[in-house]
Amino acid sequence: MDQLRNNVNARSLPGSNALYGSSTVSKEQEPLHRRPDVVKSKQGFPHFRERVWVKKLVHDRRIRFGTWNIGTLTGKSMEIVDVMVRRKINFMCLQETKWTGEKAKELDNSGFKLWYTGKIRSRNGVGIIVDKEWKKDVVDVRRVGDRIIVLKLVVGQDTFNVISGYAPQVGLAEHFKVKFWEDLEGVLQDIPQGEKVFLGGDLNGHVGSGARGFEGVHGGFGLGEMNGEGKSILEFSEALDLSIANTWFKKREEHLITYKSGGTCSQIDFFLIRKSDRKYCLNCKVIPGESLTTQHRVLVMDVRIRDRAKRRSPLMLGESRGFGPRGKESWWWNENVQSKVRKF
Repeated sequence: MDQLRNNVNARSLPGSNALYGSSTVSKEQEPLHRRPDVVKSKQGFPHFRERVWVKKLVHDRRIRFGTWNIGTLTGKSMEIVDVMVRRKINFMCLQETKWTGEKAKELDNSGFKLWYTGKIRSRNGVGIIVDKEWKKDVVDVRRVGDRIIVLKLVVGQDTFNVISGYAPQVGLAEHFKVKFWEDLEGVLQDIPQGEKVFLGGDLNGHVGSGARGFEGVHGGFGLGEMNGEGKSILEFSEALDLSIANTWFKKREEHLITYKSGGTCSQIDFFLIRKSDRKYCLNCKVIPGESLTTQHRVLVMDVRIRDRAKRRSPLMLGESRGFGPRGKESWWWNENVQSKVRKF
């Protein structure tokens, strides 16, 4: 009777290693075997005799760009760095720098790097601040007048071109506007098609809330009504196969407004990217909470890039081919490894 009870308990306990009793098995049945041990990894996978190791060779990585009409950099450089750190911004495009340069050493000591253009206290000056992780990848800097600056970076097999631009304000003479768009067109035409373009700036135009014939350029989620300067932005983007990133994401109005003064709310700051790279753009929005300036707001854009994992040298400690020898838990401790260790 006790043996029968033990056999029944052995059947009902899935983690038991007890054998089924011969008295409980019919002669017509196949012989039953010991149940496998309980999986201790708690992942629900059985322990195979050959372990399969999956190595991810391509990793996704996020870069955050920002653009901000700062009014002046004088006395604000470290505050901007603080915003970049808190908001995890890697590249900050600036407009209206009007910078005297007295904080250059302090900014460099923080690990960040500023490249800027324009004469001292120039209202039209622009710049780009790069964080400590990416500044080492900058290989070229190009300045075009006071209103355009371009940084070229080589990251793995990709080349990035980060551009900060500041278009002439409404009311200035027409030849100033024509000169700016001609200069910017020349910069973009000099960039090979295989390289990525990230253009952030205060373009002083309203592109409107809808696409209205510019479907490939405008995503349909803009703000307000289009004006003449905004139409110039759309036509320029269409001619150079660019897309306005902050019109492709449906946001609340507060995350679309880049300029707010009293009762005036408008969207005049934009990020332009190549249409072919739009699939890498994860998000683009305004951060309204930063109060470093009273009117302009910081616009950020998140971009995904593909990083290839560095392949380890097979000469260091041998190279795994994905499978270990059958039944061996310490398969990596082979003669090749032991000989390398002995030398030390």
